Amino acid sequence: MIIYDDKDIYIETEVSEIPWRKIFTKEPYKELGDVPKNVRTRLWNVYDIIEKEMKNYYKPKKINMASFANMLPRVHIHVMARYEDDSYFPNPMWGEKLREAKLNLPDEKEFHKKVKKALENL
Repeated sequence: MIIYDDKDIYIETEVSEIPWRKIFTKEPYKELGDVPKNVRTRLWNVYDIIEKEMKNYYKPKKINMASFANMLPRVHIHVMARYEDDSYFPNPMWGEKLREAKLNLPDEKEFHKKVKKALENL
């Protein structure tokens, strides 16, 4: 589900037990160095907002960030709120599942509203 979209960037929600967002450039650049500097700067500014809002809203133990782009060879950044009692912690979400988690997280729709409001001021 896309939660934000503008001329350069869009943000998707990854279906997961944890809060997980993916920030994409609209143009399918293969490498970060291929992204024009103004769009790259905007990408990192959006990342900063997502990270800050996740920390404040979800209160995770840690925020993970990843950008492999091997399976989907285009620039995008994963932003994940991690908890000591999520199914994979301390492993990466792509790693070995260690337990069954039952996280009690706040409403994601409210988080989306906060992100949209913060991005309006960017």
